[in-house]
Amino acid sequence: MKRIPMLLQLALILFCVMAIPLSILTWYSGAQILRNSELEIAESALAGLNANRKLNENALNNLAQDAVRLSSTHIYDRIRNFETYAELGENYGNMSSALTVLNELVNLNHRVDGVYSTYFYLEGANYVISTDKGITTLDRYESIDWIERALIGRVGIGGIWVPRELSSGTSVISYVLPLNRLSTTTRGMIVVNLRESQIESYLRSSEPGEHGFVLMRRDGTIISHDDKSLLLTNGRELPFVGEILDQGIKQGYAFHELDDKRLLYTWSFSERYRWWNVSILSMDELMTQTRAMQRSILLLTVVIFFVGTLLSVLLATWLSKPVRRLVHSVRARGNLGISGRNELAFLDAAFRRMQEEEEGLHLLLRQRERDTRSLAIHNLLKGEVSEQAESMFPEPYCLITIVSIDQYRNYVRQANSETRSYHRYLFNAQCEDLFPEDIHAYSVYQGEGYFAMVINYGEGEAGRNCEGIHGALAAVRTTAEDIFGHTVTIGVSSPAALNGNIPDRAAEAMEMIKYRMIEGGRGIIFWRGAADNGSRKYVYPSLSERRILNFLNTGDLDSIHKELSMIRQEILSAEYISYDNIMFIYNQLLSVTIKHLRENNISTERIFAGRGNVYSAIASLDTLDELEEYMRGFFGEIIQYLTRNQGEAGHGERIVRYLEQHYCEEIVFENMAKEIGISYSYMRRIVYELTGKSLIDYINQLRIEKAKQLLLETSLTIAQIASEVGYYNVQSFNRFFRKYEGMAPSSYRSAKTNTS
Repeated sequence: MKRIPMLLQLALILFCVMAIPLSILTWYSGAQILRNSELEIAESALAGLNANRKLNENALNNLAQDAVRLSSTHIYDRIRNFETYAELGENYGNMSSALTVLNELVNLNHRVDGVYSTYFYLEGANYVISTDKGITTLDRYESIDWIERALIGRVGIGGIWVPRELSSGTSVISYVLPLNRLSTTTRGMIVVNLRESQIESYLRSSEPGEHGFVLMRRDGTIISHDDKSLLLTNGRELPFVGEILDQGIKQGYAFHELDDKRLLYTWSFSERYRWWNVSILSMDELMTQTRAMQRSILLLTVVIFFVGTLLSVLLATWLSKPVRRLVHSVRARGNLGISGRNELAFLDAAFRRMQEEEEGLHLLLRQRERDTRSLAIHNLLKGEVSEQAESMFPEPYCLITIVSIDQYRNYVRQANSETRSYHRYLFNAQCEDLFPEDIHAYSVYQGEGYFAMVINYGEGEAGRNCEGIHGALAAVRTTAEDIFGHTVTIGVSSPAALNGNIPDRAAEAMEMIKYRMIEGGRGIIFWRGAADNGSRKYVYPSLSERRILNFLNTGDLDSIHKELSMIRQEILSAEYISYDNIMFIYNQLLSVTIKHLRENNISTERIFAGRGNVYSAIASLDTLDELEEYMRGFFGEIIQYLTRNQGEAGHGERIVRYLEQHYCEEIVFENMAKEIGISYSYMRRIVYELTGKSLIDYINQLRIEKAKQLLLETSLTIAQIASEVGYYNVQSFNRFFRKYEGMAPSSYRSAKTNTS
């Protein structure tokens, strides 16, 4: 822009003033038209989907009601006593009864369009009565083993719809209806196979832009789809369908992009059948007319832009004439070394250059002054008194203070290096201004969260017992907390002369920081005189150590907490105790505890995997409160680990005992888990870890072992033994016995009897 002539630049500005609002208005109106159209189309599509869903539900419900009415007519009682195909064919009367049932099934087929076949299976019989193959034996008809699995999810006395593929390759939705025990004593079930293509005819939308549809069970299994290769697969794997199901919203719509095509997904959940209905429409086809209207609006906008451009050029020429004359005059009177720029950029650069030169000189002076002052203070703390230091500190008395950030490691984690550097600059700049005018104070950063401050004062402040210094240090503490977002502890040395032993006074102030361990953070600690460490009694709570280990063995965490509180009180009540003494106490507690755990073959690596180095962790803590809190968490994790291991062993015994007592019954695993007091998933994991088998496999193994005993020791029939061990039909018993023993129960009994 700086090289563009001012005339053109001004014309461009005027054009933008006109063009930008017009562009925004055009864009906004077009976007609103598109959005409102999309929403109306989506609402209409959702209403159509709901209408198709209700049509499908009504058709299925009518078919189910016809089946229920047929089941309550007692027509099946005529063949109740004929369990074999041979018995059925013994005389004309038996066969006539079966044909009557067949005629009723055929009539049921004709009541609803799209029924592929219907058959009736008498429980325990070896034949079926079907509309597609007539009256035939089970071995000549399709397998009915799927019925038992399908009925597991049935609720109440009604039937259940099951999508499946027949042996002929035809996809159907089967309605399985066991006969109601309240209306008949006959045991059996009616199965109606409705063609999947009939479901498709109900669900396919008549809207233009049809792209696809899908009908799914609640678990995602596809019941109906326009792509027949996807039937009975997991519908969650289809694009965006899994996302729709996971939302848990029972009906709605959403827009998605797929292969550069914008699609409308509408969905509706059937409360009656617990099915998901999803329709997919192409928005590109549905929005054809709306987009044509949007293109017309854009064309009109372009015409307006063209006319506005001509007007902007004319107006810019008239407005820029005075400025061009001014720039020409300035260039003619002096050479500023600025070329290749337009009139506005020339004037801006000329004034900016003068301002930059002035600011540069000012910053250079301040930086040199700050560096010289910091170097003089660092040398003074080392014992080197320079002329700069003497000029900075003209009064006879000095105090050295150390300002330490509490919980420095937490502060480092919360602030990056640039932020910490800025905080140091603010603190050094602000704290020097907090002291009275007759007190000279300067601060420098020492590293690791420590600031050294030299305070120089005269006879007047000394006569007031340093009241001004005390008040200023309190203000320094408050200012530091505001800047760092953390409390600080301030250690203050004894007074000294400027030419005295300044390094020793700095060491005194640093020693006072260690008193933070006992007194807590956010304190101002003044020099208390040297302690005669040789005459002080060394503190170590040996009795508490032994009691803590005993409480650890019994899992008594409350008593451990009390012992930790007693240790803390003993430290606080000591007449004198050093920082090193305190750290030794807690390091020794850690070492003894870890040694005790390892001697008892307890894996400390698993307990403390997330804690890192525990010794380094306590070394970074500032106060007794933090040490006690850390030790509470330390012992809490140990107790939790030991309790969890004991709890798993106890739960395992209860689970195995329960299964061994109730394996012959129908066990609902969720209720079993609640009775034991654990979750179902946790119970499955415990059983697998104890037995190496799943819950189902373990129960079936118990049943088969009991069945083997009954086969050899009793004369019960196969059907009686199956019922005795918990199987409700012989087919299931035979299938599981073959799975675990490799032969039929009758073959097993014969083989073992012959061997004996």
